[in-house]
Amino acid sequence: MTLKFPPISPKFPQMLHGADYNPDQWLDYPHVLEEDIRLMKLSSSNVMSVGIFSWAAYEPEEGVYTFEWMDQLLDRFAANGIYALLATPSGARPAWMSEKYPEVLRVEENGIRNMHGARHNHCFSSPVYRAKVKEMNGKLAERYSQHPAVIGWHISNEYSGECHCNYCREAFQNWLEKRYGTIEALNHAWWTTFWAHKYTSFSQIDTPTYRGEKAVHGMNVDWRRFVTDQTVDFCRNEMEPLREINPELPITTNFMLDFEPLNYWKFTELLDVISWDAYPTWHDAKDQSELAAWIGFNHDVFRSLKGGKPFMLMESTPSMTNWQPISKLKKPGMHLLASLQAVAHGSDTVQYFQWRKSRGSSEKLHGAVVDHVGHENTRVFKDVTDVGQALEKLQEVVGTSVKPEVALINDWENRWAVKDSQGPRNGGIHYEETLKRHYRPLWDMGVPVDIIDSECAFDSYKLLIAPMLYMVRPGVGERIEEFVKNGGTFVATYWSGIVNESDLCFLEGFPGPLRKTLGIWSEEIDSLYDGEKNSVVMSEGNKLGLVGSYDAIELCDLIHLEGAEALAVYGDDFYAGRPALTVNQLGEGKAYYVASRNTEPFFTDFFKKLVEQEGLKRVVETELPQGVTAQLRSDGEFDYVFVLNFSESAQHVKLDEQEYEDVLAGGKVSNELELPLNGVRILKRKASFHS
Repeated sequence: MTLKFPPISPKFPQMLHGADYNPDQWLDYPHVLEEDIRLMKLSSSNVMSVGIFSWAAYEPEEGVYTFEWMDQLLDRFAANGIYALLATPSGARPAWMSEKYPEVLRVEENGIRNMHGARHNHCFSSPVYRAKVKEMNGKLAERYSQHPAVIGWHISNEYSGECHCNYCREAFQNWLEKRYGTIEALNHAWWTTFWAHKYTSFSQIDTPTYRGEKAVHGMNVDWRRFVTDQTVDFCRNEMEPLREINPELPITTNFMLDFEPLNYWKFTELLDVISWDAYPTWHDAKDQSELAAWIGFNHDVFRSLKGGKPFMLMESTPSMTNWQPISKLKKPGMHLLASLQAVAHGSDTVQYFQWRKSRGSSEKLHGAVVDHVGHENTRVFKDVTDVGQALEKLQEVVGTSVKPEVALINDWENRWAVKDSQGPRNGGIHYEETLKRHYRPLWDMGVPVDIIDSECAFDSYKLLIAPMLYMVRPGVGERIEEFVKNGGTFVATYWSGIVNESDLCFLEGFPGPLRKTLGIWSEEIDSLYDGEKNSVVMSEGNKLGLVGSYDAIELCDLIHLEGAEALAVYGDDFYAGRPALTVNQLGEGKAYYVASRNTEPFFTDFFKKLVEQEGLKRVVETELPQGVTAQLRSDGEFDYVFVLNFSESAQHVKLDEQEYEDVLAGGKVSNELELPLNGVRILKRKASFHS
């Protein structure tokens, strides 16, 4: 079995290390540009993302192009063994364009068109902006796509935002007509008979704003779908000239941490490589490992988007940010640990924003590899160099991946719908927190997890987890049922199977299409006040072997058994004695239903029993200390085990009895490790996880 993917670029099949580089800010300082080359080589940096916001430098006046500075930069890179991810500059348009073509600027919900300025202040529907972007990208592709230093395209920057101009209104109407075919079908899907919302023509439909319609949930989720599709189409428009001129050059665009407005799954077929920007607030948590697990979750999202193909950590800070409420420095060891965490979960790059601190404007105090002092004699530069030197020793890890036995459904459209719904807890539905509670125990145990969309295939997994799958789109319930019948184990929770893809409630009983699979009927759900508790009492001799009771808070589902077996019951209130945790045998598999929102240690205990019962593999088959995780990459011949210490102190880790080598330090490793505070070890063994 091989898990090896091709490198991001065949020109340079190694771990990539570098940063966003803005030489156009320093054209009046030629000595700075020369010094940068020396410092890049000194820090073991081998790739720079360039030209990200360079439109005004490329085209200072309409039709007047000045590419010579980029010519010189790329030639200098090529001469020094440094590579470039060349960006398209659509994230920020030049002032002359806003002045001559004001329709390229966005219109906000209030109906007012923005003035020139900021980033991402352009309309994705504007014909003028689309034409200008395509023209600029064509010129860049013609000039640079065969350059020896260029190894890939970095499209725009952190796509985001929406527009409410007439172009977007008309595009939304056309999108809806294509989706529904008739206005009658739309009226039914949106249930417009409520509050006399009924439309008689697509031309009557505005974009949803607080000035007009905002209470039709089917409309709101369709607007989110439209904004995603329009952004994807804009990205496609950007890519067309690049593909036409050199289809061999890989293309990526940088996504963002836990970004709700855009469904990133819709970009996957368009892009060759997934990349993302990570800015966790290290040292800002009572339990740092809680944040580390959430960052691990996000790394797993981006690895899963391309079916396990390694992704790119396109941006991170080597020291601090300047835009978070508190911009905290990374403590010693944290930069290496955080960088190698990305690699552990599937990244083949570690890159930063930014290479050199800007002298002025909003990000002049944002962290960078090179400080304003301009030399290498800083703590941060040494930390970056340590990462670069570590990555140089990981060439054999490039292209490796993992094939988890566990998948967790994190569905963007479901997330939009569940958070837009009014009730049962407005402002306190805590969808993301629910995902964390289900992921964390697996991260603690070193059980690899894919984070998938509900429309992904399920058949390669043994355990499928779907927290709060409120929206069940067509075919999903049937595929989950088939998964369980064929021997899979499924875990669902309260507030699942409530609505269809149009946010219309299922008739004939919740959890809708999941009712047969779970063997229950949900009659009603009780919302608890903050501070109010119920208890979940485990039934004596239950099949999971759990004992005692757990606290239930916020949401308690009142269910009836329809073939399922109760493993626990509520201990309090008028529904004391009713089922609170169930299991249903269906075909060769089983389906669990967690009826209440429970506090720890419920999820730790529950998933530990499931991992044992289902024989799920852990990266290291020993107990890990609290705050330490083990993550895996493999090529099918060798496993690469990353042991990472996110606890608040040094830790002693006992390994299993396999033979290990230390990838970074070299030599054999005993079966007991001493991990310092913020410590990381990368170990190599004969492949065993996927055997």
